[in-house]
Amino acid sequence: MYLNCHSFHSLRYGTIPLEELIQHAINCGVNAMALTDINTVTGIYDFIKGCNIAGIKPVIGMEFRSENQLRYIGLAKNADGLAEMNRFLTRHNFDNTTLPLSAPDFDHVFIIYPLENAPSALKENEYIGIRPEQLQKLILSEWKNRQEKMVILQPVTFRNKKEYELHKILRAIDLNVILSKLTPLDFCRDSEVMVNIQRISSCYGQYPEIIANTEKIIEQCNFEFDFKTPKNKKFYTNNRKDDMNLLTTLAKKGLEWRYGKNNAEAKSRMFKELKVIDQLEFSGYFLITWDIIRFSNSQGFLHIGRGSGANSIIAYCLGITDICPLELDLYFERFLNLNRKSPPDFDIDWSWKERDTILEYIFSRYGYEHVAFCGTNVEFKYRSIFREVGKVFGLPKEELDALAKNPMELHATNKVVKQVQQYGMLLEKYPNQRSMHSCGILISEEPITNYTPLEMPPKGFPIVLFDMHIAEDIGLEKFDILSQRGIGHIDDSVKLIEKNRGIRLNIRDTAISKNETRCNEFLALGKTIGCFYIESPDMRGLLRRLNCDNYKTLVAASSIIRPGVAQSGMMKEYIFRHNHPDKFEYFHPVFEQQLGETYGIMVYQEDVIKIALHYGGLPAADGDILRRAMSGKGRSKSALQKVKDNFFACCAEKGHPLGLSEEIYRQIESFAGYSFCKAHSASYAVESYQSLYLKVYYPVEFMVAVINNQGGFYRTEVYVHEVKMSGACVHNPCVNKSEFETTLYGTDVYLGFMHLQSLESKTAFMIQNEREKNGNYKSLEDFINRISIGIEGIQILIFIGAFRFTGKTKNQLLVIARLILINFKPENRNLMLIQEPVKEYELPKLERSEFEDAFDEIELLSFPISCSPFDLLKTKFRGDVLAKDLLKHHKKMVRMLAYLISRKHVPTKMGAMYFGTWIDAEGEFFDTAHFTDSLAKYPFQGGGCYLLLGNVEVDYHFPTITIIKMEKMPFIPDPRYSNAGDNQYKVHQQIREDVSMTHRAPYPQEHEINLPRNKMIL
Repeated sequence: MYLNCHSFHSLRYGTIPLEELIQHAINCGVNAMALTDINTVTGIYDFIKGCNIAGIKPVIGMEFRSENQLRYIGLAKNADGLAEMNRFLTRHNFDNTTLPLSAPDFDHVFIIYPLENAPSALKENEYIGIRPEQLQKLILSEWKNRQEKMVILQPVTFRNKKEYELHKILRAIDLNVILSKLTPLDFCRDSEVMVNIQRISSCYGQYPEIIANTEKIIEQCNFEFDFKTPKNKKFYTNNRKDDMNLLTTLAKKGLEWRYGKNNAEAKSRMFKELKVIDQLEFSGYFLITWDIIRFSNSQGFLHIGRGSGANSIIAYCLGITDICPLELDLYFERFLNLNRKSPPDFDIDWSWKERDTILEYIFSRYGYEHVAFCGTNVEFKYRSIFREVGKVFGLPKEELDALAKNPMELHATNKVVKQVQQYGMLLEKYPNQRSMHSCGILISEEPITNYTPLEMPPKGFPIVLFDMHIAEDIGLEKFDILSQRGIGHIDDSVKLIEKNRGIRLNIRDTAISKNETRCNEFLALGKTIGCFYIESPDMRGLLRRLNCDNYKTLVAASSIIRPGVAQSGMMKEYIFRHNHPDKFEYFHPVFEQQLGETYGIMVYQEDVIKIALHYGGLPAADGDILRRAMSGKGRSKSALQKVKDNFFACCAEKGHPLGLSEEIYRQIESFAGYSFCKAHSASYAVESYQSLYLKVYYPVEFMVAVINNQGGFYRTEVYVHEVKMSGACVHNPCVNKSEFETTLYGTDVYLGFMHLQSLESKTAFMIQNEREKNGNYKSLEDFINRISIGIEGIQILIFIGAFRFTGKTKNQLLVIARLILINFKPENRNLMLIQEPVKEYELPKLERSEFEDAFDEIELLSFPISCSPFDLLKTKFRGDVLAKDLLKHHKKMVRMLAYLISRKHVPTKMGAMYFGTWIDAEGEFFDTAHFTDSLAKYPFQGGGCYLLLGNVEVDYHFPTITIIKMEKMPFIPDPRYSNAGDNQYKVHQQIREDVSMTHRAPYPQEHEINLPRNKMIL
């Protein structure tokens, strides 16, 4: 009887989570119901499953609304009906048009109009919905004679009075008004609740025809969905046989390319993988990925294939990945095995500048009807909840900030705040808006609108209205088309090297960046600023602690740095064993044989498979089930128990003592959920090495590429510092040398206009384009004549020194600019000045402090270029010790002067602490630790230079200063405001620091890890 139910997928309207809606229906004795969320089908697939379990007949539909006005309700008779509605809504979403008042001609859809919007004539499939409170209108002949086309309409939007208020709050959030400004048309009626089915039947007892019509619709709506059949595009060619023939041919060619003609091990592995791929009918998935890579290569793009796909030798031979699975002993079963029923997941990275070209190819190659981005539900989160709900209750910005930034126990205790908290907590985990998945692409066999309507966000690629979990559930597996700045660093470096030095570098040849002596030296010393994945303070510290001087150690480091691995305590134990290989015993011979590379520690997800296989005797595929079960990926508790029982049974068959097997299983259980895929780590390591190779041998080009890709872990200032340390001469932007991005001429680096935060980007491009078209600017007058720019823009360029080629001072240039522009009219450009010679003005000579330029730069760039921050200090003291000497001062107290680069918040059981990263007066990096008691007395006070006092602790080759005291050192007053006291220290506040906050439980201490370092005595 319920043909119009809303779940919380009716965004900012419905209040009932899907599972609770179904449970509510069970409580009300409902045996059939329709889910009709507003302009979406996001919840229908979970709804179908839930109803089937509950013994309720699911009816699938959609409520069509425009501008908050209900047009009609559509109910699908079958799968064709859903597709009709999806295509209809997609058309209007794409065209951004309002929905028509009358429904189109549907062949497989029932349409229900609300009484107030019912047309005078109805088609065969159309009905009028009448609410219980509207039944008295049937006394009127206008409606009495139309009962043969009426059905029961009892909408469901909320469950109780509190949820009705929540519904109003959601409507106010959606309309961006305070609660008191809502009108009755903005929210639903207070009768939109689900009641016992007998109560509804009794309401319509005098109208058997209306009940019969309702039952007829329910009876004729039979939407069935096959969740088991894959929905992805099946074949790359036309059939499975041709796909396998093509894949085999490509694999054989690739095998010879990668391994030569006589590698028996690689050949055996290739045929083994091909057999599994064929059995699971995944050849099309491999070939589509190969096709995308083939196009990428044809465009000269650099890509990185990573994730578990790098466990496959087929992927390696097809050029999808650059990781040799034989070299690193990678198990194919981690990626694909006969127990896995969903397609494999390839993660492919491109430069952020080239990704859209790849996407355009995929959409055009496989058809816009069959390709879409996966959607995602953006939920109400803690901070956004209190802001959104607080606004509805009319709280001012200051109070909203306090609610959002502070935990609830620190909130004010007045009546309004309590209401905000009460309703805010109800909204936690509710979907707030739909968005686009960052990288997941769906390629379907049938038109994708058979499953969902599509939306067209501003980016220009259509998205489905459900997330990746629902997509996987219905048989649509995503292709991850990712982008990152790290590849942009590499790609742009190679282009800059060719342009600047005339050297063509084949960075795709991974051999050049795995065993370079100088690269390994840089790696072991943590000299990796700018390099993908290995430049953060944590990673540089780990590299030094490990004295990491080879590729395989880097692969391990890329895994153990992950938060989960560190949280499990495995990082500390690995560092200990790496540095003290003689101070532990392997737990069992299998651990030495299979995990010797990682000192008997399960660092990678593949290690779980190895131990299950070689110690427990389980097949590798079952080992992967164990890994997936441990990490909570799609396995029930009963499935995990079954795997566990099987593990112990197999161990007993092999004669292992029960106590030993229990300890090994405990280790698997402790670490499997935290571990990281080895193939993923190896892919990261290759890219890290490529970055490092470029940094070592072509440092200036590499750092300019990092700057142009808008950096990585650090702010631009750090990379500008690094390019200076690499031997370059860095110049401020110049109208005759600079472009939008930073440019390089030999070792002269000219910062790009993009770094002038207050200069409009269109002006920056105009300067560059006009110069390329008509030559260099001859003077300030010539520039003003050729570029449409106001006095504000001119002043920015003058203050940054962009006209220094004229030989005039900034003060002189400002006078000239104002004299020219005071009566200048834009329409006279190209008329007034072009016919007149440049006027020579008699200008006063004004004295300037040598540091005025530095303060101009801080104001416009947020950091100085013409001098070092240390030059701006009032003191000439530069510390007693330099970073390069810290290793000699273990356990000694030192006093240093340093410039703050970044700090990281770290929770501990004793309270919050920070790790700081600094540069000394010579520009070298070093690190500090600030414990809770020290921070209480000597807190960080923003960016700038500090005097530090602390004790040096050398932890496995890596020195850290544990801070006892620190004090921020004063800079000289801004000389530009020598007579204006209030402004003398204003610009100083723009000197930045990088701060990363961490919200997690404290990591365990060494004694809490409980990983034995000796053999068990049984």
